[in-house]
Parts: sequence; C-alpha cells; structure tokens
Amino acid sequence: MLAPHLKILFVGINPSLYSAAVGHHFARPGNRFWPGLAGGTITPRLLIPQEDRELAGFGCGLTNLVKRATARADELSEDELRRGARNLAAKVRRRRVACVAFLGITAYRTALARHDARIGVQPQQMGDARVWVIPNPSGLNAHYQLRDFSELFRELKEFVDAL
Repeated sequence: MLAPHLKILFVGINPSLYSAAVGHHFARPGNRFWPGLAGGTITPRLLIPQEDRELAGFGCGLTNLVKRATARADELSEDELRRGARNLAAKVRRRRVACVAFLGITAYRTALARHDARIGVQPQQMGDARVWVIPNPSGLNAHYQLRDFSELFRELKEFVDAL
C-alpha cells in the first residue's frame, strides 16, 4: 500500500500471525492502530482492518519493516530489522513520502541504529522524508493506552499538516 507522494507512510514492524492469515494490516483484535488513527483525526472515522486500502484516500500508506509474520516482534533478528530499514529507505525515496511514521520504538532503534531515539519527531530524515516514531500499537504493549495513541497520532497529523 505505497502510493506515490504520501503524506504519511506508516511502518509496522512485521505482520502478526493473525494479520498474515487474514491479509490485512493491524487486524488482530485489541490493536490500537485503527482506533488511534480515528482518535487522532488522521481518518475521519474508525476504519476496520479490511478497509486498510482506504488509507490512501487520506494520503497515507502502510508497509512493514519485515515481511515475515511472527507471534511477537521480538522474534525478529537485528539483521532482519536492519535489512528491512535499508529496503524501506529505497521505497521512501522512490515514492517521495513526506513523513515516515514508525510504529515501534524498539524496532526503530534497532533497525536504524538510533539507540537514543524518543517518541515523536526524529532529528534524522529518511531521504527527504521526516521521521516520526510512535510506540507499537499492539495490544501486547501495555505501557500505552488508546488515549495515548490518539494523542500521538493527533500530534503527528499536526506536524505533517505544517510541512
């Protein structure tokens, strides 16, 4: 789901086993991605995973760092994440993305060797694209609640709208 000239390209870590089985991003019940987008006004209404292709109509796209599905993101190797980041950088340059939004700070830190990265806008860019990091919206991430994701997505939208 990579149209050219996207405002935001959301980058998941990798598909869950459930998402891979049903063929849609962030499909597992309990994932806060779709409700967070709506709460943050990136989408005007709550989309369901089966509507993931509709994100393009809002200037957004979806991809993953790693294609291999796993039960948990910590099952991926550092090499897989780093290889994924190199492939992603080439996609971002070709598609002329305005902002790359990584969904998982630990994976971002590993994939791009940015061990001091914090949530939010990053000082480094990926090609000409600005980079933003949001925590992993998986239901397994108990450190953040839906209201936190809604606020982070709202901040991301305001940032991108000001570019």
